Amino acid sequence: MAKLKAHIYFRERALPEKEVPLVGYAALIDHYDLQIPLPENLCFISHRHQRYTTENWAAFTIRHQPSHSLSGHLTFALKYEGVDLAILNALFKKISPEKIAQWVRAEPTGRYSRRIWFFYEWLTGKILDIPDASAGNFVEALDLKLQYATIKPIPSRRQRVYNNLPGTQGFCPLIRRTEKLETLMALNLVELARQQAGAVPHNLLARASAFMMLSDFRASFAIEGERPNNNRMERWGRAMSQASRYLLTLEELLHLQSIIIEDQRFVKLGLRQEEGFVGNLERSRGLLTPSHISARWQDLPFLMESLLETYRLVKEQGMDPILLATCLAFGFVFIHPFADGNGRIHRYIIHHVLDYLGFSPEGVIFPVSAVILERIDEYRQVLEDYSRPRLDFIEWHPTPQGNVRILNETVDLYRYFDATRQAEFLYDCVRQTIEKTLPEEIHYLEQYDHLKTAITRRFDMPDHIIDLLIRFLHQNQGFLSKHAREKEFKELSEEECQDLEKLYKEICKNDR
Repeated sequence: MAKLKAHIYFRERALPEKEVPLVGYAALIDHYDLQIPLPENLCFISHRHQRYTTENWAAFTIRHQPSHSLSGHLTFALKYEGVDLAILNALFKKISPEKIAQWVRAEPTGRYSRRIWFFYEWLTGKILDIPDASAGNFVEALDLKLQYATIKPIPSRRQRVYNNLPGTQGFCPLIRRTEKLETLMALNLVELARQQAGAVPHNLLARASAFMMLSDFRASFAIEGERPNNNRMERWGRAMSQASRYLLTLEELLHLQSIIIEDQRFVKLGLRQEEGFVGNLERSRGLLTPSHISARWQDLPFLMESLLETYRLVKEQGMDPILLATCLAFGFVFIHPFADGNGRIHRYIIHHVLDYLGFSPEGVIFPVSAVILERIDEYRQVLEDYSRPRLDFIEWHPTPQGNVRILNETVDLYRYFDATRQAEFLYDCVRQTIEKTLPEEIHYLEQYDHLKTAITRRFDMPDHIIDLLIRFLHQNQGFLSKHAREKEFKELSEEECQDLEKLYKEICKNDR
């Protein structure tokens, strides 16, 4: 490699110190001019004598300085930054395979040389001109201290490497270990959910689950700005309630799309046969400003088969269900394979994985969509965290039809990406449903039943009238409005209305 450069800025990203050398992935991106979105964090050697981190940068001391060579910076990257498949994939397209072979011949038992050897052959499909490794302990492809991996790795005897990648060569997002994710995972949410489910009568849990399910269906359409009729809601609800019954296949996803798109006169079902984008279009002036550009339609068969192959592989090898749901569901929505319905199917995939892998208690659907709707700005941000950096690497022109025409190869942008921020968001949403939404719904139903019993003892009312009365009290914070007193409940005396309000206050004083 050429002489090490000193930097003040790196691709418009300011460094926290002036004229410092880049190391690891940053040095490789710089030296080989790799045209890829930058990772969230990059590394440099500080003038100070201490390690520290800032937004987007990790500072290392001079004693961490690697040799300024391909092997030196790759070793540093694997040791301190983890595996970035997007960078390795772009790098291997730029360098001669002999450079990797020479490193392996020089260090035939080295843990880093063998890992890079594994990644080279796994990503490129090319076999290096070197014999199989005959010595050295097996090492894991992903360092478990830095990134999350599958539970049952597959041994690659050629390099003596355990392949614990949570994906396939065609589709493999990765997730870094972060303090936030470690804290969330330590909560053992699956056990907490089971304890909560087991602590309430079955009929009460079934009612709470039914309400949360309905709330989730409505929220999933509301996120897309739609208010479906009862027939569409019923069909989608039936599909969601059976989320774990059918494996994810392209045929099943197409079936789900047909349920979502009721009027199919204006939307062609199936994989897109034109480009797609999310953003603003001002037709009067022909201005198009995408916030996300979907995968090229010609790449969709390969990308979708690769995503589904990853699903089939990883569900057998084992992985934290929320992390797997993140990779599959967000990978799906970033690819955006359909002309319409992508967002709802993206959230269906979350439910499917959590249910199929046994994370959700039997009969319970966590209202993840309802929580996402509450946190819609945060949700949009985690989508943009992926999409916006990639716009700089997609060459496109607007078309007269108000679409985009993609001019360059973009398939790799959708195959390998860092899903850490998306995983943190989804894990936090699931936490909220377990710690807050489910207990609150059970508590509400318990109070509802208590209040209904108390009203029944005082009044001879039909169930639907009692239900309406409780709903009015609940909506008006324990008081019957003037309208309710004069219309629906005009038969009640003032004293009876006051008694009902007092009763509500006594029973529901701790209500949400």
